[in-house]
Amino acid sequence: MITETLQQLYTQTVGSMPTSITELASSGSNRRYFRLMGTSASPTLIGVSGTSTEENRAFLYMAAHFRSKGLPVPQVVAKSDDDAFYLQEDLGDTLLFNAIEKGRMTSIFDEEEKELLRKTMRLLPAIQFAGADGMDFDVCYPQAEFNSRSILWDLNYFKYCFLKATGMEFQEDRLEDDFQRMADVLLRSSSATFMYRDFQSRNVMIHKDEPWLIDFQGGRKGPVYYDVASFLWQAKANYPDTLRKELLHEYIESLRKYQPVDEAYFHAQLRHFVLFRTMQVLGAYGFRGYFEKKPHFIQSVPFAIENLRQLLEEPYPEYPYLCGVLHELTELKQFTDDLQKRRLTVKVTSFAYKKGIPDDPTGNGGGYVFDCRAVNNPGKYDRYKPFTGLDEPVIRFLEEDGEIQTFLEHVYALTDASVKRYMERGFTSLSICFGCTGGQHRSVYAAQHLAEHLNKLFGVQVVLIHREQNIEQTFKAR
Repeated sequence: MITETLQQLYTQTVGSMPTSITELASSGSNRRYFRLMGTSASPTLIGVSGTSTEENRAFLYMAAHFRSKGLPVPQVVAKSDDDAFYLQEDLGDTLLFNAIEKGRMTSIFDEEEKELLRKTMRLLPAIQFAGADGMDFDVCYPQAEFNSRSILWDLNYFKYCFLKATGMEFQEDRLEDDFQRMADVLLRSSSATFMYRDFQSRNVMIHKDEPWLIDFQGGRKGPVYYDVASFLWQAKANYPDTLRKELLHEYIESLRKYQPVDEAYFHAQLRHFVLFRTMQVLGAYGFRGYFEKKPHFIQSVPFAIENLRQLLEEPYPEYPYLCGVLHELTELKQFTDDLQKRRLTVKVTSFAYKKGIPDDPTGNGGGYVFDCRAVNNPGKYDRYKPFTGLDEPVIRFLEEDGEIQTFLEHVYALTDASVKRYMERGFTSLSICFGCTGGQHRSVYAAQHLAEHLNKLFGVQVVLIHREQNIEQTFKAR
């Protein structure tokens, strides 16, 4: 029935029947998409069937309105009388999400991927401001405006579809009190701009090397922060913090074309929207994954939990009870087990070169081996031979001499950069070894200090081994 209706609509519009109709992969919505191909002289169009007439009408109105503002959205070329079906321009098959796949998988985004992301962030203020100009927000579905009711809907979506599904116990009235406080904080940023609501890399297509916007039918009047949070903290996009900051800067500079920006206030307000959006997304993942059994959404849960865990590192004093519940949520076994699989452990070893460089039992075969033998050796003096680099006399000798500290400054610069990137990329193992003549003084001192330094600076788990002394110590992850 659907394909017959779309075929008829295509024929009426183009003047000839399509030669093929192929259903495309579905997204998280209940809309179905089909590619209708004609002869070489006929256009290829995308046919859409939506079960919600009101949602279809919102899309049809917005698409026409945005096109009139010169915004890159697909052109609708035909629709059925009841608005249940429509045909739109075919933008191809490349979602931004797929175009940046290499970066998402490795957390190393090449220049081409970064430029697509920059273009997308620069485009966002245009749809928020130019898109809102002259727009009839009463057409928006299901809400014309981001308001207290819609905020509480989303927060309760999180509560019922995700939080309760974990089996956690909590005091519902205290949680609701903090939900209301959050609504008050979010609404102090109300504005007459267009809020896309689901602005993320799966809803941006790359057509002729430029970003085009799709799936905006859930948009409404609302503050600009929500869309920034949606895009930059998309759970599975896996943007490293450095790239996220760069893209946020691109957005703010583009935003200045439309309004002045108080950056301190912007960042302070944005983090509330990031927390809210993360909870809303977890509610959607719970419903789509746990209840509708769609695996794509279940696979995204650990990424959203990790986002939440990082957000909570800086307190939200406005929501004391909620934050307590969220901290408990991130420590549930089903989520910490996954985190442990992806958490970095740094193995630091001191050794004697005459007994060979230590093997790497992880099989990664990488890491650093630092040669400490250029540093002045206390072992050449009889009074230091009974001691190791852990003992005060040797420590005093090395530090007063000063060479070991200059050496370690260079070591820290290299290893800090690697640990930071390993954490961002989700790697689980890094090996760092220090060798000297006897594996007793200089290498022991250097290994001990690096282990303490990395654990203090990054909070990673460090396994320290002084091989020749048969000493092993673990600095637990914080």
